[in-house]
Amino acid sequence: MTDLKRRVRTRPVPLALAGCVALAVVLSACTGRQSSYQYRWDIFFRSVLQPDHLILSGLWLTVSISVVSQIIGVILGVFGAVGRMSSAVPFRWAANGYVWLFRGTPLLVQIAFIFYGLGVTGIYQWPPFDVLGFVVPGAIQAGIVALGVNEGAYMTEIVRAGILSIEAGQMEAAKSLGMTYGQAMRRIVLPQAARVIVPPLGNEFNNMLKTTSLLVVISVPELYVTFSRKNASGSTVFHPFELFLAAAVWYLLLTTIWSIIQSYIERRLGRGYGAQRIDTPGLGARLLGLGRSRDGQGGVAR
Repeated sequence: MTDLKRRVRTRPVPLALAGCVALAVVLSACTGRQSSYQYRWDIFFRSVLQPDHLILSGLWLTVSISVVSQIIGVILGVFGAVGRMSSAVPFRWAANGYVWLFRGTPLLVQIAFIFYGLGVTGIYQWPPFDVLGFVVPGAIQAGIVALGVNEGAYMTEIVRAGILSIEAGQMEAAKSLGMTYGQAMRRIVLPQAARVIVPPLGNEFNNMLKTTSLLVVISVPELYVTFSRKNASGSTVFHPFELFLAAAVWYLLLTTIWSIIQSYIERRLGRGYGAQRIDTPGLGARLLGLGRSRDGQGGVAR
């Protein structure tokens, strides 16, 4: 237990201090140097405090794409993990090939290939379709598919690690009660594995919220593209400092909100596991690299 506590106290990361220093450097550079660039701080504050319908639309699209893509990734991850652990060689090879392909190629290339490549060859043209009265353009469809399939390759390993963390006797006991393999997975193994799967799953979704910005390559009007277009035309033309700083604030707000939700979920799943909760960082430690871990000691679990 002493070694475990020592490991938890190791290397607190002073991210808050580093952020303050970086902010001070930026403000000093903005106010202390003569430049022909005219700062328009009203653009920044309006973009953050009084967002127009374009920003709100980009924000909503970013969250929607992230949620749907992550759901697709989790579903593919479960099937991929079961396939990689299957005794049937074709299923195991297919799952291994899927993970090898989508983890070994850049996501940006996958997005461009899925939208432009499939479209220009006529394999699939990505026609728009209606969902509950909303028209979903082809670029958004392709972006969701690309992000979801790519995420599924990473979720495959996360789910597989969670399944392997459960004792093999659990499956044997379930089968002895007459359950099939699928029933045992759904009712016995996966619910217990969720405690191991959820923390990295939460981190993957946090990353997904930011990865949606790569859809700029197919002109999906999510949050980054919205601010990029504002910088290209209109009354806010060529004010990249203020606009992209505002975009960074919105992304930071999204990831912060999700970090709060993730921290709550992990606390709920960690109930009843005693000392194992010592590895769960608090919200302050998760966001800033400071604060106290769950055992009351300073530092962040590594």
